[in-house]
Amino acid sequence: MSFMMCVLLLFFVLGLIAVSSNPSPYFAALGLVVVSGVGCCILLLHDGPFLSLVLFLVYLGGMLVVFAYSAALAAEPYPESWGSAPVTIYMVLYIMGVILFGCFYLEGWYDVSWMPAGDSDGFTLFRADVGGVGLMYSSGGWMLIISAWVLLLTLFVVLELTRGLSRGALRAV
Repeated sequence: MSFMMCVLLLFFVLGLIAVSSNPSPYFAALGLVVVSGVGCCILLLHDGPFLSLVLFLVYLGGMLVVFAYSAALAAEPYPESWGSAPVTIYMVLYIMGVILFGCFYLEGWYDVSWMPAGDSDGFTLFRADVGGVGLMYSSGGWMLIISAWVLLLTLFVVLELTRGLSRGALRAV
């Protein structure tokens, strides 16, 4: 279990580096898919199947469709790939930054963080992720509204960033 979690966390960090180091939206979309899938697997191993399903459906089903649509309309004739020199330099710098950060903060960070949510109490009537969903809709209704507003704002930010000189995704097709 611990080996699988280490492998998933490694893929998560590598996917984040792939997204942040690549200026082309085509290859960054693949990194987003990897990060989202690995994040779902991490939640699943921590006994959160409902949250994992919600992350997978909402993120990949909603935001990635908008990202793919806006990336398709902002077509570059020669996009930068992961093998090109500037992207490779950024990836090496980010990996070195992660290694340096890990060297400074490596002592004892994992002692209490490996416990799944289902192992915390032996006498609960429902799982931890289902209780969190109930709290999100009852006392966290404002947070749900704020989250919907942030997703709408993210949509407009992505459309504005991919606009370019030819008005990108906002042009009349």
